Amino acid sequence: MMKEICEITCIHEDKVKHVQDKLKEKKSMDVAKVFKALSDDTRVKIAYALTLEEELCVCDIANIIGSTTATASHHLRLLRNLGLAEYRKEGKLVYYAIHDPYFKNLISVAFEDYKEGETND
Repeated sequence: MMKEICEITCIHEDKVKHVQDKLKEKKSMDVAKVFKALSDDTRVKIAYALTLEEELCVCDIANIIGSTTATASHHLRLLRNLGLAEYRKEGKLVYYAIHDPYFKNLISVAFEDYKEGETND
């Protein structure tokens, strides 16, 4: 039976050091937050909707994704807590928006690339 682990502790110390140095420069937790936000289909739909419109009311988002306002609000709150969405209140209405250009671009590119991949099959 073949083992699926290395039997030597480190072969390419230069490569290990290079990657470790690069990781120290980056904010991997910020990247992890983005992927956590996009790990749920409902949040992906919400994020995509917020790339198509500058801002949307919670009740409009609920209609877009076919859910209750409570469900939409739950997912929007998570996006806000992760620092990926912002909100403003106007009377009884709450509006959400995504202003982070990196996050907006990531979502847009993901949807474009997915569409292109579908048509090439």
